Amino acid sequence: MVTTSALMLSGCMQQKQTTKISTQGEGSIEIELNQVLPQESKGKAEIDGKEMVFEVGYGKNGVGCIGSTFEEGVTPLGTFKVNAIMSRDRFEMDKSLIEKSGKTKNYLAKNLFNNMNSIDFKGDGETGEYGSGYISLTPVPSTTQPFRFNEYDGTYRWYSFAIHGTNDETRIGQRVTGGCINMNNSELDQLIKTVNLGDEVLITSNKPCNRYQQNSFSQNNDAE
Repeated sequence: MVTTSALMLSGCMQQKQTTKISTQGEGSIEIELNQVLPQESKGKAEIDGKEMVFEVGYGKNGVGCIGSTFEEGVTPLGTFKVNAIMSRDRFEMDKSLIEKSGKTKNYLAKNLFNNMNSIDFKGDGETGEYGSGYISLTPVPSTTQPFRFNEYDGTYRWYSFAIHGTNDETRIGQRVTGGCINMNNSELDQLIKTVNLGDEVLITSNKPCNRYQQNSFSQNNDAE
């Protein structure tokens, strides 16, 4: 391990490594969603001994209960772990996912994030829905989820729940996403430098969950 870091949040390509990072999952991320005032869903992270505070946005259809299956527009609560980290400068993915993809790691590192960010989900000509990076999350303990490698309008991608950037920063601090957590790109870039595979992510809310759906998931492919 080169360096260690801890991330705490409160309140959805070429490999080019320029920053020293930890290679073990030792960090932790906490996200608190504010269902009364979404703009108060803020993040706080300690990076290199300095505290960073920022806003996050979440699902347009509300908050799902712990253990629920991911569905369109609903941000699930519970404990998760990081199983993939993607940006223009970094690619890390659990070996099991790489095997599941049927592709080589080099292929995924070169193409996957660019592919995903090239998709026009709304059909309005706009791309770059994931902004500058994508931190994929999987629930702990494992539950049945629709997460998978597939094609969207002919574009190969990884579909999952994630923390990611945006192509419209006015969406931060709002309940507008397809279910993922979104945040400011410049601040996400700092998290991407320090987050590691296996890091724990705890997502809570100031109000009880308002959606519960288990063992049934939406086939909608938009996880913005």
